Amino acid sequence: MAVDRSGATVLGGGCAAGLVLGALACVQLPTLPPLWLCAVAAACALCAWILRWRGRVPAAALFGLAWTALHGHWAMQQQLAPGASAQDVVVRGRIIDLPQHRSGQTRFLLRVDDDDRLPLLRGKRLQVSWNDPWRGTAAGHRGGRQQLRAGARWQLALRVRPPRSRINPGGFDGERHALLQAIAGTATVRDPAGARELQSAFGLPAWRERSSAAIATQVASPGARFVQALALGDTRGLSDADWEQLRALGLTHLIAISGFHVGVVAGLGVLLCRLLWWLCPQLGRHWPRQQAAAGAAAVAAAGYAVLAGGALPTVRTALMIGLLALARGGRRPLGVAHGVSLAALALLLPSPLSVLSAGFWLSFGGVLWLLWCLPQASPQGVRERLHGLLAAQGVASLGLLPLGIALFGGTARLGPLVNLPIIPWWSLLVVPLSLLGTGLQALHEGAGRWAWRAAAWLFDLSWRVLQPLAVHPEAMWWLAEAPAWAVPAALLGVFWWLLPRGAGGGLAGVLLCLPLLWPAREGPRQGELELLVHDVGQGTAVLLRTARHALWYDVGPPAGGDSNERTLVPALRALGQAMPQQAVLSHDHQDHTGNLPAVRRQHPGLALLAPDGSAIAGARPCRAGLRWHWDGVDFQVLHPAAGNRQAVNEGSCVLRVAGAHGVVLLPGDIGRVAETELLATSSPQLRADVVLVPHHGSGGSSSALWVAAVEPRLALVTAGHQNRFGHPRPEVVRRWRAQGAEVVATAESGAIRVWLGAQGLQLREQRIHASRWWDAAGRARSAAILSPIEQAAVGPEG
Repeated sequence: MAVDRSGATVLGGGCAAGLVLGALACVQLPTLPPLWLCAVAAACALCAWILRWRGRVPAAALFGLAWTALHGHWAMQQQLAPGASAQDVVVRGRIIDLPQHRSGQTRFLLRVDDDDRLPLLRGKRLQVSWNDPWRGTAAGHRGGRQQLRAGARWQLALRVRPPRSRINPGGFDGERHALLQAIAGTATVRDPAGARELQSAFGLPAWRERSSAAIATQVASPGARFVQALALGDTRGLSDADWEQLRALGLTHLIAISGFHVGVVAGLGVLLCRLLWWLCPQLGRHWPRQQAAAGAAAVAAAGYAVLAGGALPTVRTALMIGLLALARGGRRPLGVAHGVSLAALALLLPSPLSVLSAGFWLSFGGVLWLLWCLPQASPQGVRERLHGLLAAQGVASLGLLPLGIALFGGTARLGPLVNLPIIPWWSLLVVPLSLLGTGLQALHEGAGRWAWRAAAWLFDLSWRVLQPLAVHPEAMWWLAEAPAWAVPAALLGVFWWLLPRGAGGGLAGVLLCLPLLWPAREGPRQGELELLVHDVGQGTAVLLRTARHALWYDVGPPAGGDSNERTLVPALRALGQAMPQQAVLSHDHQDHTGNLPAVRRQHPGLALLAPDGSAIAGARPCRAGLRWHWDGVDFQVLHPAAGNRQAVNEGSCVLRVAGAHGVVLLPGDIGRVAETELLATSSPQLRADVVLVPHHGSGGSSSALWVAAVEPRLALVTAGHQNRFGHPRPEVVRRWRAQGAEVVATAESGAIRVWLGAQGLQLREQRIHASRWWDAAGRARSAAILSPIEQAAVGPEG
C-alpha cells in the first residue's frame, strides 16, 4: 500500500484515527451544518484523503465530520417530523426483533410494509408498545400481545408519534437511541381486539426466539436466562436486579456478548477445520489448511455475530477476523493493529453514527490499550502467561476507567479482581457449552439439552459465589457528572501512567485524572436553595436541595414492572447528591406517587409525609402548620388543614420553602376550591419567586386571584408532551405571563434546574444545557420558526 512522505496510508491507522475523531466532533455539535455544506465538504475531503500528500490525516478527519453530519441529516429525515401531532393509522408490518413481554406491556420493533394513511412510513421502523387496557376489555384481548412472535407479520391499529424522550441529568437519551436504531417513530396499539396476525413467524428472528424458548423449557436452572443471553444475545429474561448486580461486578461486557466470545467461536471454527483436514488430508490439495482455517474462523465469527443480534462489539471482532482471514487468503501480512484500523474504517464508513454507541468506544478502546501496552511476542512459560493475563486485565481496567465513568456514571470497585477468574470460566466453559447446545438444537430438536444444562450449572456455581459481592452497598463507585473536557484529560492521564518506567508521568497522570475522579459539585450554600424539576412526563417529581439536606416533593408516575428507579436516582448520582432523607407526597395519585415502590426498593428508610387519609403506608400526616428548618431555609406546610376531607386533588399538600434569597411555592394539584381557601387563610404567604403551576396547568386551577397573589418571576409546568388532557391550557399560560412570570415547561425544556442563591434567580433547561442536534424539541422549535419565513416567501409579496 502506498505511503506518503508523512507515513500515512489511505487505510492506515492515522487516517482511521482521523475519521473517528471527525465523527466524534460531529456528534458533539449543538446543531448540524446545512446539508449542502456537508455534501460539498465530504466530497472535497474525500478527494483530499485519497491524494498522496501530507494533509491526508486532516482530510480524513474533515471527511469523518462531514460524512457523519450527512448521515445525521439522512437519519433525521427518515423520522417523523419532530413537531407533528400523534396520528392514528392501520399498518401492516413484520416484527424484526425479540418482543419484550413485561407486566402489562409488550414492546417490539415493527418494520412497516404498508399502511393506510402515511405512505412515508413504508419500510420504516417503529418502536411499538402494546399495553394492557385499564378496564372494560375481555381477558382474551388482554392476552393478544402474548401471541406476538419475532419474524411474524401483523396488522395493527397504531397511534404514531415522532421519537421523543424525557431528558434528565444522568438519564437515558431515548432520542439518541432512536437515531442509532433507525427508528422513525414510536407507537402504541390503539385497538388490541382488531389486531390480527397475517403471517406466522419465519426467518432468523423466529429461529432465535424458538431456540431461546427451548432453553427456557429444557433448562430448569435459574442460570437458564444467562445461557439465553450468552448463546443468542437474548437478554429479555434478565431483570433490572440482574443488570445492577452485573454492573456492580464489572461483568456486563461478558453477558452482552463481548468480542472475546466471538474470538472463542472463531477459535472453535479453526479447531473444527483442522480436525476435518486431518481426517481428510486430500482436502489440502485443493485448499491449504492455513487458509481454510482462516476462512473457517471468519465464517464462524460472522455467523455468531448474526445469531447474537449484531451487537457492535461482535461486529467489530467479526470484521477484524474477516479482514485477517482475507489477508491470510491473499498471502499478505496484516498486523493486528492494521486489522483494528481496517475494522474501524469498515464499521464507520457505512455507519458513522456508530460513534454514538458505548459499545464502539469500549470495544475499540480496550483493543487499542492492549495493543499499545502489551508486548506483541507470544508468552512461552506458565509464569509468563499468568503475568500477561494479569497485565492485560490491569491495562484494560485502567485504560477503560475514564470511558466507563463517562458513559455509565461509575465503575465497579472489584471489577478487575472479579474479571480475572470469571472471564476464563464463562468464556472458555459456559459460552462454548451454550453455543454447542444451540448448534445441536439446530440439528435435532432436544439434542442440545445436556449442553445447555451443563452451561447453566457451571454458571450457577460462579453466580452463587459472586452475588454476595454484587449486593454489597459499596460495590459500585458512583461519581458526579464532570465537564466534557475531563474525559480526554483523564485519558491523557492514563496514557501518561502507562508510559514506560522512568518517563516521569505519575504525578501528571494523577492531576489530569482528578477533574473526572473528583469533580466539582455545585451545591447550595447556607441559606441557598436549589430545585431540580424532573422531566417525568405527565406527573411531578421535584428535588429540593439545601447546603446539607435534600427532599423530594412527589416522586413521579410509575416506572413500570419491577424495574429499579431510572430517573430520580440517576439524577442524584449525576449531581453527586446523597439520597434525600425525606419525601413530601402532595397527594395519593399515580402521577405523583406511582414511582414510590421503585424509590423505596433503593431507599427503604425514606421518611414520608402525605395528606390525611392517603393509602401510603408509613407516611406521617402532612398538615397545615407543620414547619422545619434546614441550613437557613424554612419549610412550611400551608395546606391542607387538619381533618381536611376534600377530594384528592383539592387536599394536596402545599409546601412553601423560603431561603435567604427567595421563596418557592409547591401547590401540588390543588384547584380553585383550595386556591380560594388559601387566599382566605394564607394570602401573605403565597407570594413566591418560583411556583410550580398547580395541577400541571389545568383549566380548573390557576385562578386570576391566585396568580395575582403569588406573582412569581418563574412559573414551572410539569406535563407530558402532547398529553391527552391538553396541559398546560393556553389560557392558563397567558394568565401567568400577564402577571409577569416566565413560564417554562418540562415538555419542552426537559429537566429544569433553578438556583435561589447569592447570584440571584438562575435557571438551566436540560435540553439547552446539554444541547444535541438530534434533540426533538429543538428541531421542532427550528421548524416552527422557519415555517412563517417559508410561508412569507411563497406569499403574494414573495
